[in-house]
Amino acid sequence: MQQSSSAGNLADTLRRDLRHYSEGEKLPSNRALMERYQVSPVTVSRAIAVLVAEGAVTSRPGAGVFRVVPHAGPEPSGDVSWQEVALSAGSGSGSDSGPAAGSPRGPDASGLLATLATPPLDVIDLNGGYLHPSLQPERALAGALARAGRRPGTWDRPPVEGIADLRAWFARDIAGADGALAGADVLITAGGQSALTTALRSLTAPGAAVLVESPTYPGTLAVARAAGLRPVPVPVDADGVRTDLLEEAFHATRARVFVCQPLFQNPTGTTLSPERRLEVLRIARAAGAFVVEDDFARRLAHAGSSPLPQPLAAQDPDGVVVHIRSLTKATSPNLRVGALTARGPAMERLRASQVVDSFFVPRPLQETALELVGSPAWRSHLRALADTLRSRRDAMVTALRQELPDLLGERIPQGGYHLWLRLPAGADERALAATALRAGVAVTPGRPYFAAEPPAPYLRLSYISAANTDQLREGIRQLRRTIAEVCH
Repeated sequence: MQQSSSAGNLADTLRRDLRHYSEGEKLPSNRALMERYQVSPVTVSRAIAVLVAEGAVTSRPGAGVFRVVPHAGPEPSGDVSWQEVALSAGSGSGSDSGPAAGSPRGPDASGLLATLATPPLDVIDLNGGYLHPSLQPERALAGALARAGRRPGTWDRPPVEGIADLRAWFARDIAGADGALAGADVLITAGGQSALTTALRSLTAPGAAVLVESPTYPGTLAVARAAGLRPVPVPVDADGVRTDLLEEAFHATRARVFVCQPLFQNPTGTTLSPERRLEVLRIARAAGAFVVEDDFARRLAHAGSSPLPQPLAAQDPDGVVVHIRSLTKATSPNLRVGALTARGPAMERLRASQVVDSFFVPRPLQETALELVGSPAWRSHLRALADTLRSRRDAMVTALRQELPDLLGERIPQGGYHLWLRLPAGADERALAATALRAGVAVTPGRPYFAAEPPAPYLRLSYISAANTDQLREGIRQLRRTIAEVCH
């Protein structure tokens, strides 16, 4: 086998060789495979990853790679074909009630699943939405978890709204020590996605329109459609949502909810301008509507960025804004603790909806979050994270200016974890993403971020899930080669 042989060819060879190994027998080391087949370390790593994914081998860090013999389970019995009829009932052409007539009843989670997909270990991850393990505050989290476990009452049932000290902390964190929010205005949730689901299910009825930014976070679209709502897109430009079109959309649809990310919006990275912030509140108030403010990136500002604007919730005395804040993005995907804020009858709706869905957020998790945010390690982590985010953003921007300068926009976000690239007209973003993945780089196509037809093809690139800046630079170099292959 020559040096240029692909990982697929090597995987085929190893697959044939496995017939000569007994169950649990160790394969040769990566170095031995490199010498035997005259291939690179990357090729060996990718071939092993293919076999691991197939279940043919198992990789044990520090021990090696071992053959696995699949054990056939019992033959399936019964006939499940009846489920096709049951799951389609009420969603076909025979039913014309509701906005989802003629479409499946199940939620479309394809956009979410794409961003949650975990690529093989040898693939450079420019797709993920969570911190690489090396960036997570693992020691601080472990210490917080240990201290929480020793607290009296940690395993008691918490109040359904959340423990009082954590609600009070979120209220101060969102609106300031002298702000308009109190702990009673906060509902603890199982992360931001859960908060978004609770908000949309509580504040409007199935069949209604809900206004969303365009482009927008795919999780917003998935939640809205699963709740039987009709997402209506309102375009975003360099200063955030177009408030002239927002006012028109409220008038045309009579929607009662607008979902937005005013700070470092996903995917564009834009921040709503001061003038438009006031306009959004004025327009929503005039329409008798709620603004669901998804403040997911508040803890992802880059070192040296301009002072952050206050949340819309901090400028809202009338209960127009329902605010979402989560600790997950700045810590770990497993610290699923967030908050919903609301005032007046809306809070009772939110509370009732969450109780029906999940009762409450487990108290040990809430106690761990409270221990973390109250420790000196929390502030140290945020400072280090801000520095790291800036250096990673700069590394990706520099690589793009060298390799793909025509795709990079004029404004570079000062926070968040992603860049939004507009591809040449006519480019097939999905084919490009698939080809890039085969070449060892995971990127996100732009189509799932649009509620309607997109105006152009896009890619979203993340810089928080790769192992280091060297990987970011290599990922952009490979992306340039992929774009040249697919688009020309």
